[in-house]
This record gives sequence, C-alpha cells and structure tokens, in this order.
Amino acid sequence: MPAPDELRFRAAEPADAPAVAALHTGSWQRHYRGAFSDDFLDGGVAGFLLERWTTRLAAPDPLARTILAELVRGGADGDRTLAGMAHTVLDDDPAWGALLDNLHVVYGLKRSGVGTRLMSLTAQAVLADRPGSGLYLWVLEQNTSARAFYEARGGTCVESQEMQPPAGDPTRLNGRPKCLRYAWPDPARLIPP
Repeated sequence: MPAPDELRFRAAEPADAPAVAALHTGSWQRHYRGAFSDDFLDGGVAGFLLERWTTRLAAPDPLARTILAELVRGGADGDRTLAGMAHTVLDDDPAWGALLDNLHVVYGLKRSGVGTRLMSLTAQAVLADRPGSGLYLWVLEQNTSARAFYEARGGTCVESQEMQPPAGDPTRLNGRPKCLRYAWPDPARLIPP
C-alpha cells in the first residue's frame, strides 16, 4: 500500500470527469466482460461513461457525494494520479438508505487498502448527513472478487435481480445477467475505531 502521506482523498470536481470516466470504463471492461456485450465494452462504453460523469460532476446533485482517492508523488504539490473513486447517493431507497452507486479502484492498486478507505469515507459521509441511514450497493453476480471484498467488510447479500441495461438499451447486455444487493444497515461498522 502507498505510504499514508502519498494517498489523499477529496471531493470530485467537474474537471475530474475524464479521469473518473476512464477509471470507470476500465473497471467495466475488466469485470463486466460476458455480462455486457463486447461491442458496448470495446466501443461505446467510454463515451457513455464520459457523458455520464461530465453531467454528474458539472451540476452536482445535493444528495450525491463523489470521493476521489489520489496518489500524490513528489510532496504535497507533486503529480497526482487517480487511484480510486466512490460515488454515493443519499436517501436513494426508503428501506436500504444511501446507494453506493460506484466504487472503483485502479486495477494495479487493488488489495492495497484504497477501496477499504473509500468505503470508510463513504460511511462517514452518509452518517454525517443522514444519521441512522443504511448503505447498500448492487454488484454483478459474476464479479466474485468484488463480492468477496464487500462480504469481508460486513456486507450482507439481501437480494438478487436482473441487471438493467445501461441507458435502457438491451443490446448492451449478454443475456440476463444478475446483480446482487449488498447492504450495511449500520454503515458505522465500516469506520475503523
């Protein structure tokens, strides 16, 4: 794991959209292969996600929180590289609470603690604004490494459903992939003592 003074966390800004979209694209290309069509993953996904993140970050939703993890090399004013991101929507579901809509870590930094820190910061943000709220997410059933990560952090799989195609376009999916809802009724469990 990078030394603590090399890893910094901050709120996303509009200028971060291209880097966030590239990270998100790479994650989908690596982990959604087989569930999403190759045509979409190899062609349209980059533009689709760039448009989504440009829109999201240009006019931020007061209920959304997007946290970036950056590697900083060469001191506080050194080069910054996106290491991961988490995007959460407060009050998304009356029963389950806030939706952790996206959590992505650069592939080469997985298992280095970046995702765990992002989950902890997400839980802190949710509880700061919505004490008593739960936290949940959807994960593709075939993404066994992500499922193991969430289970190791106390997430419980509470239901399964068919994945909805991106932008409602069924040609972007292969068959009927399933996604699983993982929930943390008490997100404070994600925050280290």
